[in-house]
Amino acid sequence: MLEIKVKNFQELTTNELYNLLQLRSEVFVVEQDCVYQDIDFKDQKALHILGFKNNKIIAYTRIFKAGDYFNKASIGRVLVKKSERKYGYGHIIMDYSINAIYNIFNEKDIKISAQKYLKEFYESHNFKQIGKAYLEDNIPHIAMVLL
Repeated sequence: MLEIKVKNFQELTTNELYNLLQLRSEVFVVEQDCVYQDIDFKDQKALHILGFKNNKIIAYTRIFKAGDYFNKASIGRVLVKKSERKYGYGHIIMDYSINAIYNIFNEKDIKISAQKYLKEFYESHNFKQIGKAYLEDNIPHIAMVLL
């Protein structure tokens, strides 16, 4: 069972911040063998969607209202700890993130920068690709929108 909490930057405990940054590094830097600057000073503007299992963060996204990242509301840093991916938690946290944008920001249009290999995952949440693929941090990405 995934327990989800939504917190702004100031509401995160020191341990939650440390754990979510460690998990982001584990997935995006180590697992994907990608050297990039994860700590980008955007966390302070984001709402953090934390997925807990047995009191440990195992799933995560950060969401932005329109204008704070893209011109539309957005979802980023979508991840599930590798050992937990087989349980469908990515779909749960993604659905929760979309609904949080609807209910908290009162916005319907969402844009994401998705890793290209996850296109079908995001399409299953009704995102559609716009434009051509591009490299971001040396990984193929595509812009996608949910309208």
